[in-house]
Amino acid sequence: MNNLIEKANILAEALPYINKLADKTVVIKYGGNVMDTSTAQTILEDIALLKIVGVNPVLVHGGGPAINEMLAKLGIKSEFHNGLRITDKATIEIVEMVLSGKINKNITAKINALGVKAIGISGKDSNLIEAEKASLVDGVDLGYVGVVKKVNTKLIDLLIKDEYIPVIASLGVSADGESLNINADTVASEIAKALKAEKLIYLTAIDGVYKTEQGKQVLLNFATPSELRQLIEQGIITGGMIPKVLSCIDGVENGVKNVHIINGGMPHPVMLEIFTDSGIGTMVEQDENN
Repeated sequence: MNNLIEKANILAEALPYINKLADKTVVIKYGGNVMDTSTAQTILEDIALLKIVGVNPVLVHGGGPAINEMLAKLGIKSEFHNGLRITDKATIEIVEMVLSGKINKNITAKINALGVKAIGISGKDSNLIEAEKASLVDGVDLGYVGVVKKVNTKLIDLLIKDEYIPVIASLGVSADGESLNINADTVASEIAKALKAEKLIYLTAIDGVYKTEQGKQVLLNFATPSELRQLIEQGIITGGMIPKVLSCIDGVENGVKNVHIINGGMPHPVMLEIFTDSGIGTMVEQDENN
């Protein structure tokens, strides 16, 4: 009986958050590393639940590990510069095949099996993500790597209104119809900004943003852009966390109400973050004076 009462209490705790998010759009970035965890299915269950209770989830995914695996099988060497994949003609064909042809359809099928409607697309469909080739980085040509120029939200809006969950592969299309590989974090951020989403959620391999207090690492449950910029300046936020945090700042300063960084390796991370009082990660929200 106690277990049943605890379950009822959890549902009661979630109710005000469900009401607050009704008819709102939540963009979720689902990364390649998170897809390989034992809890990956619970993430898709969370996304299905969001749709069932009246929230409008939009799922954006990458697939770096699967791309690397396929390139290795085909004997194509993976090359990176400053963490960015150098994408030649042969590589972009594999990237598109893996992202749009395999991962995208697998995710879509798994969500459909949960009793909701999902449809898989990429940034190439209906010119959803218009992009251009990235500039040289330290004199290095990254090849078919894109920079988002415009997100055409009409297709996403139509799918949401028709009760679908859009599942979007992180590819863009150039003016002359070429496929361009774009970082999935960036695609999720640009889509969230264009949709003026209520929330943008990054599912990652880390718990969130930490700071040091009295010699101990403490998770920040809430943070503002000014606080995060200060932590970067103080050298507390470093390395690969800097672009992630800057993306969070960019989101809340350009139309997204809240941006979350949470650990996707935990069971049901989306539900725990947005339907409970304490949450499990870091939520970035705009400074009060803005």
